Amino acid sequence: MKEEKVGIFKRLVNKLSKTRANIVSGIDSLFKEGSSIDNNFYEEIEEILLRGDLGINTTMAIIANLRMAVADRHIKEPSECKQLLMDSIKKQMVMGEPGYEEENRKSVVLVIGVNGVGKTTSVGKLAWRLKDQGKKVILVAADTFRAAAREQLTQWAKRVGVEIIGGQVGADPASVVYDAVDAAKARNADVLLCDTAGRLHNKKNLMEELRKIHRILEKNYSEAYLKTLLVLDGTTGQNALVQARQFNAVASVTGIILTKLDGTAKGGIAVALQSELDIPVQYLGVGESIDDLQKFDSNQFVNALFDVSSDQNMVNRV
Repeated sequence: MKEEKVGIFKRLVNKLSKTRANIVSGIDSLFKEGSSIDNNFYEEIEEILLRGDLGINTTMAIIANLRMAVADRHIKEPSECKQLLMDSIKKQMVMGEPGYEEENRKSVVLVIGVNGVGKTTSVGKLAWRLKDQGKKVILVAADTFRAAAREQLTQWAKRVGVEIIGGQVGADPASVVYDAVDAAKARNADVLLCDTAGRLHNKKNLMEELRKIHRILEKNYSEAYLKTLLVLDGTTGQNALVQARQFNAVASVTGIILTKLDGTAKGGIAVALQSELDIPVQYLGVGESIDDLQKFDSNQFVNALFDVSSDQNMVNRV
């Protein structure tokens, strides 16, 4: 188990290389200069964090916590601030344990998000994760307003080796979910994994679509745990935060899948999402491979961002 965790950590370190180069390299240079801890020191850290898309509110809170920790410990050397900064970032991400109930009980997982964020790909990779855990998964192609979504999800179903339920292009998504519930009961499936709601241009329509799906699930599959995951593209930075607010206003988002972190220098958005929205990031998409959808751990994320393993972290605290 420990070797597996180390392997995941090393992969995460590699995948976050662009963000680390953008954020941490600049901060490390401040720590090594040996200059005094003054307003300029904090302002430069602030500027670097904002460039990494941590957002103004989260950045201000991090800097405030850092100033307080430095004052409380009477620290004089910038070189002693790295661990304090890491701790301050982690503090902004503190949440309760993110639940993965779909791994332990019959569940329906609705996956939503605008087109182009990697939603359907994330559904396929999540199906692979669940099947790898021995779960019987049925994919549901309920994003019926985009023909390519059904085709793409069908390819994922073949790749993963799971069944798919879908309707015609333009069909009522709720009717597709209705059919999928019948299939889940007949096949004794563990998880219905639904690709749905691929747009946000009309909130009223989206809300009504999701309400219809919820009514069907409550009436016909009340024994199943219901989860709503929102997929966001990490390369879009603060726009991802805006999307999350909009979707959460109409969909009661349970958790977030943050994709494409391996291709962005602004991965700090993962910090901002948890800090500002109080919605847990549950999965990270960090590559094209089928196993590149990883569970999110805030401590591991910050450690990987600074390329400091948990073991090194403990040594630094002693």
